[in-house]
Amino acid sequence: MATITASSFASTSSHVSYGAVSSGSDPKTGCKKMSFGKQTLTHNGLRALNSVDELRVRIMANSVARQTRGKTVNSTRKTSGVIVCGSGMNLVFLGTEVGPWSKTGGLGDVLGGLPPAMAANGHRVMTISPRYDQYKDAWDTEVTVELKVGDKTETVRFFHCYKRGVDRVFVDHPLFLEKVWGKTASKIYGPVAGVDFKDNQLRFSLLCQAALVAPRVLNLNSSKYFSGPYGEEVVFIANDWHTALLPCYLKAIYKPKGIYKTAKVAFCIHNIAYQGRFAFADFALLNLPNEFKSSFDFIDGYDKPAKGRKINWMKAGILESDKVLTVSPYYAEELVSSVEKGVELDNILRKSGIQGIVNGMDVQEWNPVTDKYTTVKYDASTVRILIVQLP
Repeated sequence: MATITASSFASTSSHVSYGAVSSGSDPKTGCKKMSFGKQTLTHNGLRALNSVDELRVRIMANSVARQTRGKTVNSTRKTSGVIVCGSGMNLVFLGTEVGPWSKTGGLGDVLGGLPPAMAANGHRVMTISPRYDQYKDAWDTEVTVELKVGDKTETVRFFHCYKRGVDRVFVDHPLFLEKVWGKTASKIYGPVAGVDFKDNQLRFSLLCQAALVAPRVLNLNSSKYFSGPYGEEVVFIANDWHTALLPCYLKAIYKPKGIYKTAKVAFCIHNIAYQGRFAFADFALLNLPNEFKSSFDFIDGYDKPAKGRKINWMKAGILESDKVLTVSPYYAEELVSSVEKGVELDNILRKSGIQGIVNGMDVQEWNPVTDKYTTVKYDASTVRILIVQLP
């Protein structure tokens, strides 16, 4: 069992491997030793790659070996708003849901389907989410870390499985497993639908801190293309208010120590109606420097969860990230169009900027040829279109 204190572990970089793992520290040397031979390149659960796909994966994987870097972002708290998506990047998706393990709606669908598509494009991809249940396909890595949550030090453990080219990492702690065990539906966020757990801030603070540790300490070797820890040259994709503390902890804890120097954060809004608004006094629970208070500071006209001044997690996530995204160009326009549509964050989004990218579709899950819920199976070649001419 490996026990690691979050403040003491050493930095490790990610290397590409085809076949045996090279122990050399020079990624260029390791790159020269790589050989594909005549093996067929595939991704678990995806179609076999054709010759064009093989060439693309080889080129992108070699780019990782050369430690391809994007443009450096400003190291001050003022974000640059620029993320350059290069070849063969280390991508880490963070969310409270990941299908099919846990899902209440579209967020779980996105974290279930988008990462395999990114892996098929040659990126190394990890998802991090809570371990709400004893998932039979996820195994204990035996890596534990200690994290400061509220006024306590908590120990979390990481579970892992490798599916469809993606490292699926699950954060194990009683705050998740003891509350939701046996059902991964509405109990993710509260005891019943519409009611939140009172300690959700502590739960998701723990999740965000664990997500910053995982890429550096988990020695993952399931992929035939990549091996070892992801290292520090990563792009985090944080999803919705529950993950908004990630860019804050990144700037408050890691970057001042010279860790994650080139790491960037994209914050994706799936539903702006849920923002994580809490009493202003709860800022003390987050263990962040006072300089971050202004990013959380928020006043609205409601008495819940407290009167007057509040903290707003989503506001902080927007302001502290390098790039703000949402699920479609139309939704991006809608969010900045008015106070009502932006749910009182429209002015913040106009200042930060927001880019909409249309949600894709997982063609494995939503496949009418194989869908077990579809009575009549069909595809593009067999479907018949009935055109009805209305009077």
